[in-house]
Amino acid sequence: MQKILLRIDRISTWVGQAFSWLILALTFLMTYEIFARRFFDAPHAWVFDAQLQLYGVLFMMAGAYTLAKSGHVRGDVLYGFFSPRVQAGIDLTLYVAFFIPGVMALTFAGTFYAADAWRIKEMSSVMVDGPPIYTFKSFIPLAGALMILQGTAEIARCVICLKTGEWPSRVRDVQEVDVDELKKMVNVKDEDIQALDKFVIEQEQRKESKP
Repeated sequence: MQKILLRIDRISTWVGQAFSWLILALTFLMTYEIFARRFFDAPHAWVFDAQLQLYGVLFMMAGAYTLAKSGHVRGDVLYGFFSPRVQAGIDLTLYVAFFIPGVMALTFAGTFYAADAWRIKEMSSVMVDGPPIYTFKSFIPLAGALMILQGTAEIARCVICLKTGEWPSRVRDVQEVDVDELKKMVNVKDEDIQALDKFVIEQEQRKESKP
């Protein structure tokens, strides 16, 4: 089971990392448009639609990735104090009662939404002769399907945790820096940092006191 969960994590991670390159595309696009407007007085109406579509695709396709990393916003005021089994029970209830029905509705409706857009070759109405948006809407059911796949893995993790009392491992790619762990790695104590701060302050005071 653990191998299957990690394989699903890797799929979500790969998709999220692949679509993260759209951040660079957005950056270059906006930089190009700013230069065109500011220095050449040549704005492009299509850029507005393009940036919305790029950001929309990035947002949707990163959903499963964020879920795989347990990175979605949660009310952690009390959650962090609960035991793993209680956490798993809460998560399982929320996944079954809200997450799965909501994402399934999104995927189901998004499929028809995208199909209608392809059928009429829907174009953007923001500007005259706007760019096509039927390709953009195709990502709605695709993102929903990935979220359901990753959500199924999260439900399985909750069930395992309820049985064992421990959370199963995840695929990790980027982690926040733990300051305490970093101190241990470089063999630095709080007293050393305080002494260094005191030394720097003394040096600054000596410089200021010199005529």
